Amino acid sequence: MPVFAITRATRLARLFAGAAALGLATGPAVAASGVSIELNRLEQRDAACRVSLLVSNPGDKAYDSLKLDLVFFDKDGVISRRLAVEAGPIRASKTTVKLFDAGDARCEGVSRVLLNDVTACGGDQDCLGLVTTTSRVKGVEFGK
Repeated sequence: MPVFAITRATRLARLFAGAAALGLATGPAVAASGVSIELNRLEQRDAACRVSLLVSNPGDKAYDSLKLDLVFFDKDGVISRRLAVEAGPIRASKTTVKLFDAGDARCEGVSRVLLNDVTACGGDQDCLGLVTTTSRVKGVEFGK
């Protein structure tokens, strides 16, 4: 029975290696085709809420521009602020931090940030479809 387990494990390893070689595997290889944006931190700075975004571009294409249309919602689900920010340039195979201030906003009042649109990313492509979103801020959703 141990011989069968080793043979089966070997076959599974070969199957996954073959799938990865053909580009059928999921995970980092799939993520390499776009840009991921993580809402990493909200920090109160005087009257403004400082927003920290972690922008990852694992692919080999750089983006001169990445214009984000962001909408902030309060704890009651009501729109409290809308901002257009430039997160570019985004270099290829690079992760960067982008900071901006949402003036006259209280960080503790934010419950959700919506990536309403990506209005520019260079070239003729679906800019919004290029981006995936996640949030590391406890109690604050970040999505499209």
